[in-house]
Amino acid sequence: MDLFGDEKFVSDGMNIIERKVKRVIDCLLAFLCLVVFSPLFVILYILIKREDGGRVIYKQERIGLFGRPFYIYKFRSMKLNAEENGPQLCMSDEVDDPRLTKIGRFLREHHLDELPQLWNVFVGDMAFVGPRPERKYYIDQILERDSRYVFLYQIRPGVTSYATLHNGYTDTMDKMLRRLRYDLFYLQHRSFLFDCAILWQTFVSIVFGKKF
Repeated sequence: MDLFGDEKFVSDGMNIIERKVKRVIDCLLAFLCLVVFSPLFVILYILIKREDGGRVIYKQERIGLFGRPFYIYKFRSMKLNAEENGPQLCMSDEVDDPRLTKIGRFLREHHLDELPQLWNVFVGDMAFVGPRPERKYYIDQILERDSRYVFLYQIRPGVTSYATLHNGYTDTMDKMLRRLRYDLFYLQHRSFLFDCAILWQTFVSIVFGKKF
């Protein structure tokens, strides 16, 4: 598939058995990570709570498998009134976003705010690799420009994605539409090897401090 083509339908690159195996692996790996990182969860809980006394875990409704809504969980990295004027896209240089708390800036720089999504993976809302889940508010705008977004409902959204590595944070609608094309490419070509490559690239990017 041409990454920037206009496919009328995009099929899943994994068959039903591969999808079930992927789910089992995701569940087991998420459980292991939750156990291993539990001390870090406690440390981050204390640091976030000490800064402003607000809630530590931030939840937000996203759209996932089969177009069903679910709550994604993150360590709160923004001030309590960050979106009092409605949904806002992240700034391109996200760590300079004035809505971030001090500890939140550190969490974003090292992607530690994403850790609670291990629970989302464990319960089946998400996978380790898949299109990043989006809010309905923005999905409606994307669909007005490119109806192929509905094809992404075939698979679970992911903690990391092929699009995130190559397209970065989406702070404009143009980037959202470009991200969609990467996600559709991933959907049609995904495999265990492809997923492993994405996970490895994500790990290397985090270790070496690459922003994405």
